[in-house]
Parts: sequence; structure tokens; C-alpha cells
Amino acid sequence: MPLRQTRRTPATRGDRFAVLDPATGEAFDEAPDQHPDALDAVVDRAHEAWRSWRADPAARATALLAAADAVEAAGADLAPLLTREQGKPLAESYAEIARTAARLRYFAEPAPGPRPITDGRPVRSEIRWRPLGPVAAIVPWNFPLQLASAKFAPALAAGNTVVLKPSPFTPLATRLLASVVSTALPQDVLTVVTGREPLGARLVSHPGIRHVTFTGSVPTGRAVARGAAASLARVTLELGGNDAAILLEDVEVERIADRLFWAAFRNCGQVCMAVKRVYAPARLHSQVVEALAQRAKTVAVGAGLDPGSRLGPVNNAPQLARVERYTAGALADGARAAAGGHRLDRPGYFFAPTILTDVPPGSPVVTEEQFGPVLPVLPYRSLDEAVERANDTGFGLGGSVWGTDLDRAEAVADRLECGTAWINHHAELSLAQPFAGIKESGVGVAGGPWGLYGNLRPFVVHRPDEA
Repeated sequence: MPLRQTRRTPATRGDRFAVLDPATGEAFDEAPDQHPDALDAVVDRAHEAWRSWRADPAARATALLAAADAVEAAGADLAPLLTREQGKPLAESYAEIARTAARLRYFAEPAPGPRPITDGRPVRSEIRWRPLGPVAAIVPWNFPLQLASAKFAPALAAGNTVVLKPSPFTPLATRLLASVVSTALPQDVLTVVTGREPLGARLVSHPGIRHVTFTGSVPTGRAVARGAAASLARVTLELGGNDAAILLEDVEVERIADRLFWAAFRNCGQVCMAVKRVYAPARLHSQVVEALAQRAKTVAVGAGLDPGSRLGPVNNAPQLARVERYTAGALADGARAAAGGHRLDRPGYFFAPTILTDVPPGSPVVTEEQFGPVLPVLPYRSLDEAVERANDTGFGLGGSVWGTDLDRAEAVADRLECGTAWINHHAELSLAQPFAGIKESGVGVAGGPWGLYGNLRPFVVHRPDEA
């Protein structure tokens, strides 16, 4: 199987759309605005490439290892571009690239082999695993490279081909990543399409797509599921979260304050499994608010390309408006900003890191996913109350418990209604573990061998012992 071939570019509608730098709010480049009608040819070529790509697991493993090396070698080109269009500090962009390469290496293993079934019958039965076909991967703007690789690495390892669509807010680094990875792949095994709607809607409903994997909002996820249902394609949906952190009575506030702050504010709070609500014992509430507010007031906020910046801008104008709306609504309902609470008076989409107290429990900044640099801290009187309020949400992605008695913390964590619970840290994932939410946080499983098997289907062969 050849590893390096010249790639064809899918047809476009002949125009382009602007890509903005969130640190300035100004356009700095353009991306192709591809016509939905071009998808027929793209998916057809992905299907043709699948015929040979699925046939050689060893070649796939070799190709993914080569792709990982290529991604690392391209880090100096990828990282500044990612920061320029996404906004995150440059160090975080390099970390995202490292994670992308690591994921390619993790999945660079041959697909699972046949497995016999022993059931006492005079028949030899064997499970064999087969790839699904062309996969559509729809990626959001908060971690465009990391989440792209979370979708295409297991899909490619399983023997599928991938049509990847990034967010229109962050198309450039994804296009560059795909071109880098594709130097190690046969032609049309991985294709990127960029553009505005209805491109994504047409892709997920395309009859040639056999698996749709999507990360984004609940309303869009429902629309994706409806579109994929037209061809009965498999779906994997990661739809965000409203993760709660419960602090126990024995917590040492100053000891955990830095970890708790960054669990909420990394990537400017634009992390699906970030801490988005803190429940603190009433007697410690003011101490927790003060510790977090002090960090919010002193953290360096600026353009991601500025070496001194620890916190960048919100990625885009619609998201900034959402953060402003939720914060203003909470303040109007009686909440107090212990830090921040407003947009910064400078170009770009900067919002002051915000710690809210005295927030009404029913405020949207508590009940919904604000997805920005805003954190409400709420007091509780009893542990049962804290657990009940943490679980009182339509989301169920993650949660955490913080305290010095680890056994007690684990017992509380076991009561959380979510897919992953952490103790004394938050939002840390191994490549080998499953990642899945409950309730409205998603459908299907990503990560580890579960992510690989999600891109395969079982094929069973029965053979009698005698002719």
C-alpha cells in the first residue's frame, strides 16, 4: 500500500469565507467555502479509498506511526496557526499538538483479530471485526486538532476512511493538520471539507456515510442524529456538560485552589468537561470565593501569541455574547461578581475571568453550560443537598469531589450522575480510558479500545466441525 500520494482538492463553489483572530476580532485569512454538492464526489472517493485501506492492518499501523512523527515535526507551523484562529495561549496549542500525535501512536496497533466463541455446540463460531466504511467527523472550535484526532485516529486504525469537517471558526489549523497527516496516508483516506451550512447537514445525511461522529451543542447534536437517521448511519455524539465540583468539609482550600481554578478556566473555560459550578460548604464558601477571585484578578489575560498570556480570548463573537448574557442575567438577579463580570475594554473577544457568588440556583449560569471564563460558587448546608444539586441537570459528562479523606470523597463521587468522576482533580483523561456522558451529554463512547470498537462491526462466521 503506498504511503505518499498527491491529493486531489474537492470542488468548491468558487468563494471563500473569512477566518477571524479572536484576539483582535479582525480577519487574518480565508478558507474555502465548499459547496454541499461537492460532497458526492468526496464521499465517492473516500469509499474507493476504503477498499484498499481496510485490507491491510499492518500498513495502517505503520501509516499512523508515520503520521504521528509528521505531526510532531510540523508543530512549529501548526501551533501558531492554531493559536491565531482559536485564541488559546501558544503553550496550550503545543500541548494540543502533542496530544494529537500521542493519540495517533496509541491507535497505531493492528485491529483486533478473530475471536472464537465457545458455546458447547458442534460448530466453530468466530467473531471477526470489520470496518464500517466512510466516516463523517464534525469537530468544534475549542480543541480543533485534538478532537479531530480523537475521531479520525480510531476510525483510520479500524480501517475506515474519514471525511472531516472543522468548525468555520477554526478551519485553517485543521486543514494544515490533515495535509500533514495525509503525507503518511494513501490518497482520499482522510479528506477535509470546509464551509458554512448547509455543508455539515448535507455531510451527516449523505447516504455514503456509515458513521457520524460529532462534538458540539445539544441542539446541533439532535439535528445531526436526525440527519444520520436518514441512512441509518451509526452516531457518536459528545454534547457538552455542566460539570459540578463538590468541595467537602475537610478540603484544604489553598492547597486545591490553583487546581480548581484551572479546572474551570483552562482554554478560557471553553472545555466541555471543565468545572462549571462549584459547591462549597457554607462555612468555607467565602474562603473559596476569595481564593478563586484572587486568582481570577491576577491571571495574565491577553493574545495567545503573547508569551506572558495565561488566558486568551473567547473564540468567537456569538460565544462572547452568550457569556455576557449569562453573566449579566445572573448579576441582574442578585448575584455578585467577586472578580470580573464584564467584557474587557480592548479589541477582540476578551471577557474578564469571573467568579460569581450569591447566584440564584435557578440562574442559567448555573443550570446551563456557559462555556466561558465564568464560574459560580454556591454554598451548601448538607452533603446530600450538594449531591442533589450537582445531579440536578440535564447534562451528565463529568464531575469531581475535593477533600482530604479520599475514601469519603470516592463514596461521594460514586453518587454523581455522570460518565467520569475525579477526586481532587478534574478533566484529566488518559488515552486508554473510555469517555462518555449520560443524559444529554451524549451517545456512544470515545477513547481507548471502546473508541476503536465504535468504528467496527462484528461479523460472525459459523463452520461445522464436519462437512
